[in-house]
Amino acid sequence: METILSPHSLSPLFNPKPSSPKALVSSLQPKSNSLSLTKPITSSLKKHQLQSLKPSLPIPTSWFSYAQQGLAALALTLALNFSPLLSSGNALASEFDVLNEGPPKETYVVDDAGVLSRVTRSDLKRLLSDLESRKNFHINFVTVRKLTSKADAFEYADQVLERWYPSVEEGNDKGIVVLVTSQKEGAITGGPAFVQAVGETILDATVSENLPVLATEEKYNEAVYSSAKRLVAAIDGLPDPGGPTFKDNKRESNFKTKEETEEKRGQFSLVVGGLLVIAFVVPMAQYYAYVSRK
Repeated sequence: METILSPHSLSPLFNPKPSSPKALVSSLQPKSNSLSLTKPITSSLKKHQLQSLKPSLPIPTSWFSYAQQGLAALALTLALNFSPLLSSGNALASEFDVLNEGPPKETYVVDDAGVLSRVTRSDLKRLLSDLESRKNFHINFVTVRKLTSKADAFEYADQVLERWYPSVEEGNDKGIVVLVTSQKEGAITGGPAFVQAVGETILDATVSENLPVLATEEKYNEAVYSSAKRLVAAIDGLPDPGGPTFKDNKRESNFKTKEETEEKRGQFSLVVGGLLVIAFVVPMAQYYAYVSRK
């Protein structure tokens, strides 16, 4: 009992300090273990914080990309709605090209539609240059594929005249002939002196006969050159050569006339009657021959 309750035996229980080097080493080992345990805890906390921050970073980036895509779509929509050049293509650009380039300097033709041959260009130059040298009247021919900026060929012809010859003095003796290939129509306009020299009758006849009738048949070279000859003849005071007649432009009909229908009907009746006779008479004759042999 004395040994159990002796102060020496109880001293290790109440004295936390180690009394020997071995005890010191043993006391330090738990501390090192505790330190080794705190390191991974600290590193795991840092990793957890980084992982928690990473998902939050793409949110503003994706939102910004969506905004960019939305703005790009809006800009494209506005461009398609408010830019007529995108929808009309080369036809609209050709119209403005003709207006901006001005009248031809060496020739009398602006063949934007590309339907006139070299021979027609040469014949027009010879005919119209001779007219200008004798009568001082200048006529320009313009071909376009399609009109989108103006309602018809007459409005476009007036626009060409006003753009090429802004003043009355410049356009007094000038004439403009426009042929629209896709719409199969044409128009003629000019200054006061030109209109008076040609006359309203010839102007109306050329617009209603030469240009549309031949353009419908896609005879664009003949339409342009015949119109030029008709205008030159009117300015020179010569007889009107005229334009294509209705018979020349008449298309064959696929429907039969009443006389042709009656004639075909009579022939059909004869053929059907003959077939019926053969169908009944031949079997009866064969049967009669077979019975008579017996």
